[in-house]
Amino acid sequence: MARQDASELAHRLGRQAEAVCRHYLSNGHRQGNYWQVGNARNAAGRSMFVRLRDTPKGPAGKWTDAATGEHGDLLDIIRESLGLIDFADVAQEARTFLSLPHPEPEPASRRGLAPAPSGSPEAARRLIAMTQPITGTIVQTYLRKRGIVLLHGTGNLRFHPRCYYKPDDGPTETWPAMIAAVTDLAGKITGAHRTWLAPDGSDKAPIDTPRKAMGDLLGNAVRIGAPGSVMAAGEGIETMLSLRQVLPDMAMAPALSAAHLAAILFPATLRRLYIVRDDDPAGDGARDMLIERANAEGIEAIPLSPAFGDFNEDLRRLGIDALRAGVRVQLAPDDVARFMNLAA
Repeated sequence: MARQDASELAHRLGRQAEAVCRHYLSNGHRQGNYWQVGNARNAAGRSMFVRLRDTPKGPAGKWTDAATGEHGDLLDIIRESLGLIDFADVAQEARTFLSLPHPEPEPASRRGLAPAPSGSPEAARRLIAMTQPITGTIVQTYLRKRGIVLLHGTGNLRFHPRCYYKPDDGPTETWPAMIAAVTDLAGKITGAHRTWLAPDGSDKAPIDTPRKAMGDLLGNAVRIGAPGSVMAAGEGIETMLSLRQVLPDMAMAPALSAAHLAAILFPATLRRLYIVRDDDPAGDGARDMLIERANAEGIEAIPLSPAFGDFNEDLRRLGIDALRAGVRVQLAPDDVARFMNLAA
């Protein structure tokens, strides 16, 4: 990459310095106009300071580790926190980050006040602000156990090591969780979805209700990849991630339930919508309503049906080759070459 391109990336990251720190240096915290953490590899501690605003001493995003004398910019933080080696990978990660929605920094006047109302969009945003990327966490382990290994464009999926779970009866518990950010068409976080996990990531947590959503969900979705003229919408996160194993460049929008799928809002650029239905009566109803809505707006709607209950079940029971073959015959012909991963 040219030096000028790297400088431009660093400058754009600097405009979102606090969001960068919350994302990649999740073990730190804000201290005045700085983000304080142990080091650029996201260790707990207080020796490293990242400037969050432009000042006469330097631009936002510049950091110094007082313990080692190391210093750098936000591209260095991305490299060190994720353990990346090739700069091309660092640049790609930075571009992906810059394309994602990020919660607005909490105003200083509101820090330290009472918690946001339970289940509200604000509570969802605060929960997401306390999470970290899924790379190297048990979320990645959990998804791999389900056959999901391609995870590019999944910045809206996060990890929380001790997420509160309140049973219907009994004291509050804490479990690790996959947290998914729900956003509107403008990228604003309106809600969150929690999937509580077993501590080793082998499966969902052994609790009565291992999945719960919060916030404003109607019309919104967990967005995976950048939507264009073609996208796929469905119910479950794992279902849509399974489909993305064979359609890696198609944007996906898990709406989290059949009712919310039927009400999902369409991006202005959308011309063709694949509706990923679960094999049950609720899925059939959502499909029919969504086809009607899409057609009314001049959007071509094409259902995608699994062989079993959903596409993750297809992936695990039949394997990726059979999943690919089953999906391929349901696609519009020009989308096969455009989106399908034809690698063996």
